Amino acid sequence: MDYDSISKSYNSLYEKEQLKKLELISKIIKVKKTDKLLDIGCGTAISTNYFKCLSIGIDPSFNMLKLGKGNRVNAFAEYLPFKDKSFDIILAVTSIHNFSNINKAINEIKRVSNDNARIVITLLRKSNKFDEIKSKLLNNFKFKQMEEEKDVILFR
Repeated sequence: MDYDSISKSYNSLYEKEQLKKLELISKIIKVKKTDKLLDIGCGTAISTNYFKCLSIGIDPSFNMLKLGKGNRVNAFAEYLPFKDKSFDIILAVTSIHNFSNINKAINEIKRVSNDNARIVITLLRKSNKFDEIKSKLLNNFKFKQMEEEKDVILFR
């Protein structure tokens, strides 16, 4: 999907759906004000700003980033511009199916996560890469899972 071209209508199309997922996620993980959160594939920063902590969002779509507020960086999941073990929480809300190289993105998530990091990745069930991505995630992380209307929420 070309997110630059749909950026202006993104929130009207998907904000309620994203907020519903974030409400579920907020029941799964406990967030402290001092936590450092990375939102991978943040788009318009709905999930970046949802939790009250030190958060930063990354997205390759400059037009989506322009519509958000808070700390946002134009970057790709496969090349995270952060130091090793920088984050307490990693979120990827309905974005991983858009990554160009899942293996590289997983390795980057591992690299920037601290030893006790909480990681939450929602995976769109209708993605044609669903089984492949889910398998790779489960082979790399000890995730629990929760069903959501359109996504599977994988978390630890």
